[in-house]
Amino acid sequence: MDTQRQTLPTNTDSETAILELARREPELGQAAVSRRLAEQGLRISASGVRYIWQKHDLETAVKRLQALASESADGVAALTRNQRKLLERQSVNARLRRPRGSRGKQDGAALDRSAIIVDAAAELFSSQGYDGTSIRDIAARVGLLPGSIYHHFPSKEEIYVAVHREGFRHVLERIRAASAGITDPWERLRRACEIHVREMVQGSAVDRITGTSLALVGHESVLARVQVFRNDYEQVFRELVNELPLRPGADRSLLRLFLLGGLNWVHLWYRAGKRTPEQIAAAMVDMLRTGVEA
Repeated sequence: MDTQRQTLPTNTDSETAILELARREPELGQAAVSRRLAEQGLRISASGVRYIWQKHDLETAVKRLQALASESADGVAALTRNQRKLLERQSVNARLRRPRGSRGKQDGAALDRSAIIVDAAAELFSSQGYDGTSIRDIAARVGLLPGSIYHHFPSKEEIYVAVHREGFRHVLERIRAASAGITDPWERLRRACEIHVREMVQGSAVDRITGTSLALVGHESVLARVQVFRNDYEQVFRELVNELPLRPGADRSLLRLFLLGGLNWVHLWYRAGKRTPEQIAAAMVDMLRTGVEA
């Protein structure tokens, strides 16, 4: 332990040399950097190199290559051919080892490349909008070259459609699983509303954009393709509302649209730490069921 502490870089010359090598030869590992610096008369252990890398958020080859690309106006194109291949390979491999998280398959199964692209695109569509997001943006987010994106999706529109296909599929699965075995129609509706709200405000980027961005795209051809998935989703709520014991003459279609409209606006006013998705769903369904008049 004492030996390691003594070999940690403690002066700006050592740190500058490590950072310079990170820019000049980002592919080098910490042991190789330690040896290279030793040739320059700087005695720094491999663990010391890693300490400096971590300090500057450069501890992986992917991060060092991304940092190098971000310094150039050309982005990833500024890297050498071998560096671009390394960045693409290691970026994807790292994501393939990462659990799917809130939208994941069981047992933390790895993402395939198409799912990685869909996840990254959903994040960008949410933050930048459809028109403000380019294939180059999506490629940079996942550490791929733009040409590699086209290998999986022929256009940005296809990616956008895939985002919604996956989002609606996931939330439908959750709603059906949550309502299975429940006989009370009001409780089934409450469970569906709870999942809708939770996925919109706490789910992955794919889940969030599914419930919020349909009307914001402004492209009729894209809207028409996404509407197919939304129709399937609304059919579930149509069935839930049709099973409710309502007074004669109640407009079930208007009730369904009223409820879905309210649910979809939650993302605008939701604040974590106040009402939970469970509380929001329960309150909305209760107001539908019993009214609010004193």
